[in-house]
Amino acid sequence: MASQRGESAAPAKAARKGLDKSHYLYMAVIAAVILGALVGLLFPEVGKSLKPLGDGFIKLIKMMIAPIIFCTIVLGIGSIAKAATVGKVGGLALGYFVLMSTFALAIGLVVGNLIHPGEGLKLAPYDPNKKAATDSTVDFLLGIIPSDVPVLPTLLAAILIGFALQKMGQQGAPILKAIGYGQALVFRILVMIMWLAPVGAFGAIAAVVGATGFQAIVSMFTLMLAFYITCALFIVVILGGLLQVVTGVNIFKLMRYLAREYLLIFSTSSSEAALPRLIAKMEHLGVSKPVVGVTVPTGYSFNLDGTAIYLTMASLFVANAMGTPLDLGAQISLLLFMIIASKGAAGVTGAGLATLAAGLQAHKPELLGGVGMIVGIDRFMSEARALTNFTGNAVATLLIGTWVKEIDGEQVTRVLSGEEPFDETTMIPHHHGVEESPEKIVPAHA
Repeated sequence: MASQRGESAAPAKAARKGLDKSHYLYMAVIAAVILGALVGLLFPEVGKSLKPLGDGFIKLIKMMIAPIIFCTIVLGIGSIAKAATVGKVGGLALGYFVLMSTFALAIGLVVGNLIHPGEGLKLAPYDPNKKAATDSTVDFLLGIIPSDVPVLPTLLAAILIGFALQKMGQQGAPILKAIGYGQALVFRILVMIMWLAPVGAFGAIAAVVGATGFQAIVSMFTLMLAFYITCALFIVVILGGLLQVVTGVNIFKLMRYLAREYLLIFSTSSSEAALPRLIAKMEHLGVSKPVVGVTVPTGYSFNLDGTAIYLTMASLFVANAMGTPLDLGAQISLLLFMIIASKGAAGVTGAGLATLAAGLQAHKPELLGGVGMIVGIDRFMSEARALTNFTGNAVATLLIGTWVKEIDGEQVTRVLSGEEPFDETTMIPHHHGVEESPEKIVPAHA
């Protein structure tokens, strides 16, 4: 979590330092994508020879799929059970989040089928048993990276273990805690791997552009543009329409009220940075503390609308780019898998990419080679994911507060009209309140 306001200068300085590192990675990925595209266009053969860089990065991501899925699903089932015990608010919130996440996944599939992103690239399918035309040194280095573990058996084992631990009650608590530590370790390793994203993006983009020319660049921009438009329409039409019908609140007034948080999210590519502020602002808006205290942290774990849209659109992009489009049956099974696996995308930056790879590996392993293209443009789409996730959680808090009659309508009107501005000093106690219940929160990066 970000350091609290009013604390010593040292934590604040540390927080700013971490933010700077994230920005350096972001700029490095952008530079790598541009450089890779230039190399692919100007020196096609050189670009093709750089493919092992992208392949190595994908193998590292694949290595992390099974432990990420296992830890997050086991802990996720535990979190669902805990949230449901809170009562009416927890049950209502979970039902709404599952429904909206599923709806967002479906929207991603619909848009992907309409625009057919990646079509015409005809990239070579990924074959883990086929030896690439590389020298022995490259083969040796790629061989060091462990092979992947099957995803579907891991998913089944995680679900069974999660329910078994819940049946154990207090006896299972130490095991859940140990798995929580394991999840922290897995995500730390994933963060380390993500620092190699510029290298992987450079190799993957150079190889793809070298093989397909300018068409690859056009396809990537098409996907990014379609994704941004889809997220914007989802916020304004779907979330805005639901908010207007249920609460009478205008989505644009709510977004203006949360403008400072949007700026923070855009600068960090993470909705987690605005979590304490969202809790404080929702309470100031007139939603009761119990509703905010249950809905917002639970939503950060299970209400990832932007990530859901990204997962399905990116999957269709990769399938089309590899020349093996998914039929309706495969798309539906992929959607069902993503409904469960997307709950594991609420860890750190890069977890969404690992979840995407997990879905493709579970359905068509030969599509994994196309994930290298997503690595290059993933960071460009992270802001839209984070902003959509954040807006979805803010809307959900107002909706659930209205449904359980735990909202002050007059206060909402005064705050959104600017008559009662938010007091920044209220951040300190609310932040303490959040950190006293860490078991309810799973950080939600884009």
